[in-house]
Amino acid sequence: MAPDEPTRNRAAEGRDRSRPPLPEPLPHPVVDNHCHLDIADGPDGSWLATDEALTRAAEVGVTRIVQIGCDLPGARWAVEAAEKYDALVAGVALHPNEAPRLAEAGRLDEAMAEVESLAAGSRRVRAVGETGLDYFRTGEEGRAAQHESFRRHIDLAKRLGKTLVIHDRDAHDDVLRLLDEEGVPERVVMHCFSGDARFARACLDRGAWLSFAGTVTFKNAEPLRDALSITPLDRVLVETDAPYLTPTPFRGRPNASYLVPHIVRAMAEHLEVDVAELCRAVDENTDQAFGGRW
Repeated sequence: MAPDEPTRNRAAEGRDRSRPPLPEPLPHPVVDNHCHLDIADGPDGSWLATDEALTRAAEVGVTRIVQIGCDLPGARWAVEAAEKYDALVAGVALHPNEAPRLAEAGRLDEAMAEVESLAAGSRRVRAVGETGLDYFRTGEEGRAAQHESFRRHIDLAKRLGKTLVIHDRDAHDDVLRLLDEEGVPERVVMHCFSGDARFARACLDRGAWLSFAGTVTFKNAEPLRDALSITPLDRVLVETDAPYLTPTPFRGRPNASYLVPHIVRAMAEHLEVDVAELCRAVDENTDQAFGGRW
């Protein structure tokens, strides 16, 4: 069955929500390595319909997308969408901020069982994620549940041979500690990389790919650009995390995969590499990071 268009509205209100124009197309196809097509991005509950989102992205050279589900409804939708659209593959998991709520309700085991069923049941699922730790929105009382959930997702990625996609917010040291204790999966992607050069080196030493979002274009993100500077070109990925983290110069407006060119061009300028060279690297790195071309 084809997925229904999403109806969940998580967008903030009171901002300019007009959609930015299409940028100049990229000289070589790239992949949006992390997107949430199922999350509404308008204050009235509107969203960019999937067909239109994919068309706009393709028009500017973003020809493939990793659709991420981070709760059970989102994970189900991601699988259905990936089975319908050739441009998509799916990641399924419980976001770290979901874990404490589910644990408190006594539903974490049940939810993890469904995530495993979804991950194992479709060849279009390439990733277990986004999982990880988030100490920004979840306090001390929820950390034990986050740790348990993260450990179980690491184990699941290893058992099923899927890529582990990690959400890390204000939890760098514990993310590394739990990875080391559980054993690093064969393929790990640090989603929306948010650390400095020191943390980047620690992740790279564990074989991770670092995925840079619109935050790398923000004026106050110099430590993040320092991290980009030390990341080998064969370990760099690009993502939107749409509808969040819209790149400069459109911060506060709805994000979408078709805005990837703004991120890529800012990264190429910082790295002093040709845009086409960076595009080719991102395209090839995606195949390596997510277990082959689709």
